[in-house]
Amino acid sequence: MRILIAALVAGIAMFVWSSFAHVATPLGRIGVNTLPDESVTVGNLASAIGDKSGLYLFPMTTGESPSTSAAVAPAGFLVFNAKERITMSPKTLVVEFLTELAECLIAAWLLAQTALATYAARAGFVTVVGLAAAVTTNIPYLNWYHFPLDYTLAYGFIELVGYAVAGLVLAAMLKPQTS
Repeated sequence: MRILIAALVAGIAMFVWSSFAHVATPLGRIGVNTLPDESVTVGNLASAIGDKSGLYLFPMTTGESPSTSAAVAPAGFLVFNAKERITMSPKTLVVEFLTELAECLIAAWLLAQTALATYAARAGFVTVVGLAAAVTTNIPYLNWYHFPLDYTLAYGFIELVGYAVAGLVLAAMLKPQTS
């Protein structure tokens, strides 16, 4: 029960940080640009894609070495939703909170398995779990799909700080059990 309560409090702290980072700072928008002549471009996409929402990578390659002319051709990674705009809806916020709660539950369980005696060691442990998560989720997108470096660094930072905040809470609440 102590792990669940600690994870809940840490999840709330992580959610507050993430919300602050996305709403009150430019971190959540770093590396994200608007389309030039957005209405025309979106209209063309909607006309070409229709109602087939999905993730589009173009041009789709099969792994062979690109020719010199193909190597300089435009390429992209597009998330297309034919039915709704991307907004900060109540559903989006609930899913975000539940995600961060799950992350904190995992981190709390991992921390509870350790015998780390000091507050700093326990907080540092959770921060390193966050570093692993940030590297695991962001670097492959940079590598495989060429996400912008500034976007990758900003989102990695948001995740790392979120885990550090959660680590401060978890380290305070989950002290080692004495035998």
